[in-house]
Amino acid sequence: MIDLGDGLAVAFKVESHNHPSAVEPFQGAATGVGGILRDIVAMGARPIALLDGLRFGEPDWHFKRAVAGIGHYGNCVGVPNVGGECAFDEAYAQNPLVNAMCVGLLPTERVLTAKAQGAGNALVLYGAFTGRDGIGGASVLASQDLEGSDEKRPSVQIGDPFRGKALIEVSLELVERDLVLSLQDCGAAGLASSLSEMACEVGVDVHLDRVPLREDGLEPWEIMISESQERMVAVVAPGRVDEVRAVCERWELPCSVIGEVTDHGELRAYFDDELVGAIPAAFLTDECPRYDVESAPRVVEPAPVAAVNHEPKTWVFEQYDQLVGSRTVRRPGLDAAVLRVDGLRGIAVALDGPPLGERDPFAAGWGAVMEAALNVACAGGEPLALTDCLNFGNPEKPEIGWELTRAIDGIARAATELGIPVVSGNVSLYNETGGTPIPPTPMVGCVGLVRDVTRIPSRWQHGDTVYLLRGSGAPLVRFVWENAARFSLAHDVSDGGLEVALAEAASWSGRPAVTSRNDVGVGVVVAATERPAWEDVVELGTVA
Repeated sequence: MIDLGDGLAVAFKVESHNHPSAVEPFQGAATGVGGILRDIVAMGARPIALLDGLRFGEPDWHFKRAVAGIGHYGNCVGVPNVGGECAFDEAYAQNPLVNAMCVGLLPTERVLTAKAQGAGNALVLYGAFTGRDGIGGASVLASQDLEGSDEKRPSVQIGDPFRGKALIEVSLELVERDLVLSLQDCGAAGLASSLSEMACEVGVDVHLDRVPLREDGLEPWEIMISESQERMVAVVAPGRVDEVRAVCERWELPCSVIGEVTDHGELRAYFDDELVGAIPAAFLTDECPRYDVESAPRVVEPAPVAAVNHEPKTWVFEQYDQLVGSRTVRRPGLDAAVLRVDGLRGIAVALDGPPLGERDPFAAGWGAVMEAALNVACAGGEPLALTDCLNFGNPEKPEIGWELTRAIDGIARAATELGIPVVSGNVSLYNETGGTPIPPTPMVGCVGLVRDVTRIPSRWQHGDTVYLLRGSGAPLVRFVWENAARFSLAHDVSDGGLEVALAEAASWSGRPAVTSRNDVGVGVVVAATERPAWEDVVELGTVA
């Protein structure tokens, strides 16, 4: 979370659902959206925006089903999808990437913890019933390569966005009324993961026979690791359990007390009052085994020629509701989106990856950060913080371990140059099939503060002069956001070079493109009535 000032904070995170989406694209992508929504809700924040980063081999049936899944969940829940990136490259044909980012708002005083507290307090599970869907999602899918993927389809979770919407409203009401002491979403590894995180400093007893089931005959271990969607675990004072039940009943959500907080420091699981499992909770969290990933530098080969995806992609984000919630000031389609938060203030949000074909992991990390930050700046936002999702192959291979290390170094370098923190993120590994990994693909989300949403770059106008501000890096990012109010349009030059950037700006503006050479460097295209005070400016032409 980042403090926006004036009593308001923004919570945001990006996560992957790559392997489930490769196996079953609709549900894999849909439940990726559902999972990241619940992560934000678990902080006590109301989700206000979704973004998605998609990399596929081509815009085939598989890709279209993933887009449909994203649109279905977000549209049903009522959270606008306002941005991200969409790219096609043969390198992702067998291992597509589906990264989902969520942004939420909350009062600064409402900083909810995911850790349990207070021996004797109740563990309350509410939301959907528990079944066998998704068992092994974290281990069968996420921690292996994708050979034999058809056999792994039962490990893909099944989403219910309408119940997801109810879960959001219940969770926020419980938080606003101070009915819960802590909150945790049931994500990867289900109760095993959420309870171990909650118990790490205290301990919990969970009675698995009290968990409401969707089907008969589930074994205790199945209940413990089921990844059935739309479930939350809360710590509730015993005297307030009935109030929590009443809120859940009003939204027709199952609600059960499944255990209690203890002081013995262990995660203990019971079934019919018989102890069926126990482990010091810290062994699954802060004191889990750690090891150094073996690293072997490799020669970075020149990037293969990657097709620049300059064809229109409006059909993709037209599947998404961009305006629900009435906060969207600037829609998706060019650089970052902008959403109003209070008064005239807003936030600019972007999610970007490295250039297609980039094989240098350090450059991929650095470039993804700068691309996201520059997109935010082009929409009038001052970059505040970053979130990242690290998509790589098998880290047990020394060359992949090296890629991962170098990409993190690149992200760290760029964040340091920008002077902003990385506040959250996710790692997606084993993205390979038959021993062939994806290229190093760190995806980076950026959130920026817009001080006046009525004075942001929009579209170039008749008579504007179009300039290229040549350069890259943090000084350019800073100059663009500081001067954004002077530009009628700002758009970064990335994949495809200046020619593609001008064509995209023209399409966005609804006015003809400015003709120019494509050999004048990289940077940012701006349209203005006065020449910008940047040290390296090329005048490109006048808007007709």
